[in-house]
Amino acid sequence: MKLIVAGEGAFGVKHLEALAAIPEAEVVGLAGGVADATEATARKFGIPNWTLDLDEALALPGVQAAILATPTPLHAAQAIRCLEAGKHVAVEIPMADNLADAERLVETARRTGLVAMCGHTRRFNPSHQWVHRRITAGDLKIQQMDVQTFFFRRKNLNALGQPRSWTDHLLWHHAAHTVDLFAWQTGEEISIARAVQGPMHPELGIAMDMSIQMKVPSGAICTLSLSFNNDGPLGTFFRYICDNGTYIARYDDLVDGKDQPIDVSQVDVSMNGIELQDREFLAAIREGREPNGSVAQVLPAYRALDAIEKSLL
Repeated sequence: MKLIVAGEGAFGVKHLEALAAIPEAEVVGLAGGVADATEATARKFGIPNWTLDLDEALALPGVQAAILATPTPLHAAQAIRCLEAGKHVAVEIPMADNLADAERLVETARRTGLVAMCGHTRRFNPSHQWVHRRITAGDLKIQQMDVQTFFFRRKNLNALGQPRSWTDHLLWHHAAHTVDLFAWQTGEEISIARAVQGPMHPELGIAMDMSIQMKVPSGAICTLSLSFNNDGPLGTFFRYICDNGTYIARYDDLVDGKDQPIDVSQVDVSMNGIELQDREFLAAIREGREPNGSVAQVLPAYRALDAIEKSLL
């Protein structure tokens, strides 16, 4: 399957590494934002065509699909352009930084009938898959999720520590992972969503700390703490407090409440959540079905994000 990747930054590289492990994927073009970096990345991964024009990449012969790992403010508009060009699309999280654009993307996907997926990677990480399978089997029921998303990022830098041309956001990017995960794990739409935030950064214009509370109709709750001020340990840590055990996910590791390791190496064909996400995207195209993490499936999370943002006003 011929596809193009847009974005030569940290997450564009993560997708290119993941696609290299998928035999049926052939990346024929890379669309980037900076010429030197785009050319270097294309050369590193043996991609025959590179460009700074997304439309030019989409027009390459035989291209069926696009994976977008571009700046967040571009996600919705670029995903819509891909669909309107007749290409299936997977867009990195978040699919939009406001509800109206997310709704427009979902409507475009519905109208075109093409596969449109958003990179809510937590649905694919083996640790969270393991918990999800226990829930769907009736072995577990969530009482509370307690989640910490912590970074130390007081300058406008990306995941590789490189200068960024746009400003990241705790709510519309980092909280989006957990908001969708909570809804997916409980199987319910979030009915209460509210938050408080700390002071705004004088240069970046965003809150550097945030605390979010959520609840679903069955009564399960989620508490999410986010910070760009935390000087280590970094990352996101998930505690599932259930009726039949407690489980803690740290990256690809899963332990129970007594810190006993749980082997999740056989949950799926890989331990790489990005690779599993991309495999699902290609499989949905090949099989003509809706993928796990379709833009329509994750839209309720964006309604919750919108409610949270309004609670901050």
